[in-house]
Amino acid sequence: MNVNTPMKTLVAALLLANSSLALAAPTEVTMWRHETGDAEMQASEAAVNRFNASQDRWEILVEKLPEGSYTESITAAALANTLPCVFDMDQPTVPNFAWSGYLRPISDYLSQDFLDGLNTGAKGQYKGQVYSVGQFDVALTLFTRKSILERFDIRYPTLEAPWTKDELMAAIKKIKASGEFAYPFDVNTNWTGEWSSYGYGPLLQSFGADLIDRDNYLEAEGTLNGDAAVQWGEWFQSLFEQEFADRKPADDKRFQNGKIAIHYTGSWSAKDYTDAFGDDLAILPPPDLGHGPVVGGGSWQWGISSSCKHPEGAAEFVQFLMSDEEVAEMSEKTSLIPTSSGGAALTEQYSEGGEWRIFYEFSEQYTVMRPETPAYPVISSAFDKAAQDIIDGVDPQDALDNAVDTIELNIEDNGGYGF
Repeated sequence: MNVNTPMKTLVAALLLANSSLALAAPTEVTMWRHETGDAEMQASEAAVNRFNASQDRWEILVEKLPEGSYTESITAAALANTLPCVFDMDQPTVPNFAWSGYLRPISDYLSQDFLDGLNTGAKGQYKGQVYSVGQFDVALTLFTRKSILERFDIRYPTLEAPWTKDELMAAIKKIKASGEFAYPFDVNTNWTGEWSSYGYGPLLQSFGADLIDRDNYLEAEGTLNGDAAVQWGEWFQSLFEQEFADRKPADDKRFQNGKIAIHYTGSWSAKDYTDAFGDDLAILPPPDLGHGPVVGGGSWQWGISSSCKHPEGAAEFVQFLMSDEEVAEMSEKTSLIPTSSGGAALTEQYSEGGEWRIFYEFSEQYTVMRPETPAYPVISSAFDKAAQDIIDGVDPQDALDNAVDTIELNIEDNGGYGF
């Protein structure tokens, strides 16, 4: 009898078992995300852990990068062909990344029914294809106090009947005439850059104009400097000429300090303002300036890189993040607006009857995405300069004409950005 035979058999069995375990090890899927506030970072880490624990085929490996240099890091990695499989990005950058070839259409991996269940602001698109999806959004709003509306006998606007332009101006004039507020209205003129296209763009759109012709994404002539746009510019400029709003406000805290009666800003201020005023806080829809209320859409979203070797694993992870339960969990941890009706229904603040349900309604009903074109950075910059010039007294037609020239030259220089 060969005494070595049982030992050889045992060794062979152990090797086979170890080999089977190795084959069963989950496939690693790399992910980048930008660093942000503690609540969001902790919620994101917990979601990754839940996904990894929920199945044994994929393992998400996370790398966190500083927000200040994040977009540059994506561009550098794309050029070096070292992008991770999954990464988050600010929605306005999505069309440029798609045009540059950094992203796969996420609509190739997520069903149309699934995508249709998400709100407009949850999806980043380029040329009709969805390249990114996001769990949360924010919304523009008007904040005031119920006691101010009552004292000045001003109608409380509703989702179904927002203030018209005439009603908004009548309210501002009445409050100004009382002498209680040097500047009754605040539109965040101490913010520049992206705020102009995000905050003032919807006011322009509510007048019936836009930042670019969305039928072709090649022209701004007649759209950004046409009659409706100039009317917006004249109205906007009048806010400062008549001292309804301050050209150069001293700080961002004038509303909660009682120096401003009506603040046009975003839902991100709701917690601070609720803390300041409690039940006296009034959250109002943005005004209807002639063509319906408008809020901007799109926040940080998830996409799959074109170089990803395991796109099916990346897509499974993204779909997990976009489930109602995960959308709700992110909202509960951060107070941001959930981007699906099912997710909203699972939250305390955004479900029917919730304290901030109205923000979800704004986002669901009023959203117009910022122009989904690779030209957006130039559009945003050119419109910001136009808005600042209008605030400073430049003729609105001249300011908007200059913006149109800048935008169209950039589009021409870049061969139409694929349009």
